Amino acid sequence: MTTAGGRPPRRLRADARDNRDQLLAAARAEFTEQGTHASLNKIAQRAGVGAGTLYRHFPTLAALLAALIGDDVDALCATGRDLMTHPDPDEALAVWLHAVAVHATAMRGLVATQMAALRDRRTAGALAACHDAIRAAGVALLDRAHHHGSAPAHVDIADLLTLVNAAAWASEQAPDDAALLARLLALITAGLRA
Repeated sequence: MTTAGGRPPRRLRADARDNRDQLLAAARAEFTEQGTHASLNKIAQRAGVGAGTLYRHFPTLAALLAALIGDDVDALCATGRDLMTHPDPDEALAVWLHAVAVHATAMRGLVATQMAALRDRRTAGALAACHDAIRAAGVALLDRAHHHGSAPAHVDIADLLTLVNAAAWASEQAPDDAALLARLLALITAGLRA
């Protein structure tokens, strides 16, 4: 792997690596508790570092989120690749959409909120790469459902992901109804097969 200038990426010193790991752990905890109301200053305090250290590692909220959710996005995309061999393309798509919904509810909806903000491509390249990876996995599964399943040809992955994110958001607004997300996803996938 090389940087944009063709040089290998700089390895972090042990203390810098520790600071980065502490910041990511603090960010996950803060975002899980506060969602979109999380404070970057609180994240730095929680990690036991100064704001300058936070911004040196993660110059923008998008960079912090991309680092934080990168592994989750990789796992979601790996699930999508694994489901490409599932014998039922419609079921494969439904299972993956459920995984997307669970991912969207991570950190109290912050992930879904930031992904929705990507309609404006100027917001952040790193987070856009996460969005693009999820979209590509979804396109592959949806194309398979178009060709070998019952998904109608006019269904678009962007619309489907918007619906799933909306279902995830709605389920978060009704914490007393633990089955709401499953019911909403069942309606979405039933609509695909109608």
